[in-house]
This record gives sequence, structure tokens and C-alpha cells, in this order.
Amino acid sequence: MMFRTLLFIPGNNKRFLEKSKFLYPDILCFDLEDSVPTSEKTIARDMVKESVSSNEGSNPVDINNSDNANYKYKESPQIFVRINSFESGLYEQDLESVICDRLDGIVIPKVNSTSELEKITQIIVNLEKKRYIEKTIRLLPSIESSQGVVNAYNIAKFNDRVCSLMFGVFDYLYDMKLDYENEGLEYSYARAKIPIDARAAGISALDSIWQKVDDLDGLQRDAKIAKRLGYAGKSIIHPKHIEPVHNVFVPSQNEIEWAKKVVSKLNQIQEQADKRGAFKIDGRMIDAVHFKQAKLILDYIAKHEKL
Repeated sequence: MMFRTLLFIPGNNKRFLEKSKFLYPDILCFDLEDSVPTSEKTIARDMVKESVSSNEGSNPVDINNSDNANYKYKESPQIFVRINSFESGLYEQDLESVICDRLDGIVIPKVNSTSELEKITQIIVNLEKKRYIEKTIRLLPSIESSQGVVNAYNIAKFNDRVCSLMFGVFDYLYDMKLDYENEGLEYSYARAKIPIDARAAGISALDSIWQKVDDLDGLQRDAKIAKRLGYAGKSIIHPKHIEPVHNVFVPSQNEIEWAKKVVSKLNQIQEQADKRGAFKIDGRMIDAVHFKQAKLILDYIAKHEKL
């Protein structure tokens, strides 16, 4: 799946939540965790719930009529929410608040083992049934500890809901009792292992944030390193990071071939009046969200071929 950017939006900041409607990362992630103080958690849940519920969903944007016409191609983002960690004890309240048919996925921070995913998945399944949600809400576990790094492969292949892994460098360094240094030696093993485990499980991985908001040259250098390590994209914390990261993480030939298979298979099924909502390609289940991502890739390539 083509997730090059995941932009965190603080869930308790009304101005940022309003502005997010005009931004075009691949994933727009409303945050209930680190960017929200404990005293603001309840308020943030209500604000994020309203933002998710009012979101119009993933529809193509006409770049010729856009205020941000410097983007070469835009697709309305997938909508995710980062809940609080399993260890926090707040995740059940978060899920109860935000699970709805407008939501595409949940980012789960500080995942240490599959037992956490099992409990969270069961809550989501129950809420989907209770609220008559037909889509499958995705999971995006964030690996941020030594235990999480050790268990990353099992976390990545836990179930079909897991669509990507994410590396959280700063909590990882805290867990390892290490300081952050520019050359990255302290976290090099973890950063290299996570995309390998993700690929082995048949999914992608997103690299950690670039903390220096105004250093766009540094951001691009860091993104290029991440790409060389096998990451499909980066999580980001500022809108001006979207375009530089997208320019680094263009679709690979493997992603293009995968997208062609998905679109071709779906067209074949539609021609045969087959009403299946999901089907297999290369041994993995494919459904509506995968088709949306495949179409994004092919549209992106077609758009660039015309430029």
C-alpha cells in the first residue's frame, strides 16, 4: 500500500484540525496520544470524533482548482487516529469514541507484543458489529521499544488488519537509555530491522519523524536514507514536510506492478458480475482499501507521465 506520508495532527487543537481539511498527506492522523496533555484527553476525543465523522472521505482532488497547485498529484488522505498506548489504560475509551464508518485506521503507539494487538482488535471488531461498519478498520502498530523491535515481525504479520509498521525513534532511545545523535548509530539496528520485518510479513513500514521542522534539506537527506533502508515513507509533524517526502518516496516498480494486478483483478471481477468484496492476489487478501491505494499509484504514475 502506498503510504509515503503520515501527518500527525494534535487532537486538542481546533485550528489545526480545521486546517487539516486542506492538507494532502497519504494518511491524516488525528492524535490522542503524545501531543495531547492528560488533562485534555477527553476534550481531544470529542474534537477528533467530530473531525473524523465530518470528514468527506478519500476523493480525488482537482489540482487545477486547488489552493495548493504546487502539488503534482493529490488524493484525499486516509483518515487514521493515534490512540493512547495499551499500557496507558486509555485505549478503550479512545476506541469507543472514534470508531466509525468514516475512519480508515488506527495507529497504535508503543506496541510491544501481539497480545496487545489481540485485545485491541477484539474491541474494534465488536464496535464494527455494534455500529454496522462494513469496512475493515486497519491497524498501524508503532514500534518504539526494545521489546517491540524484537517482536516486530510477529506484530507485522499478526492479522490482515495490520497494513504497515512505524518506527518511533525517540521513545525507542528513551527505552534504551540513549541520547539522540545526528549520525544515528544509536538507533541504526532498530531502524534497519523494522522495514525488513515488515517486508517479510508482506507489508510496508513508515520511518520516524524528522524533528527539525524548518530543516527541509535535512528532512530530504533523512528520507533518502529511510528509502535506502526499505521504508515506504515517513511519519511527519508539519504540513511543509509533505511535498519533500513525497518527492523522495515515488512509487517503485514493484508497487506499480502490484497496483496493476489489483486493478486488473477488480475489473475482471466486475465484468463477471462477481459481488465479492475481497479477493486474493499473491496469497494476500485484497479489498476496497487496497484498490483505492492501487488506483492512487497508477493515477500518480499517469499524472507524472503527462508532466
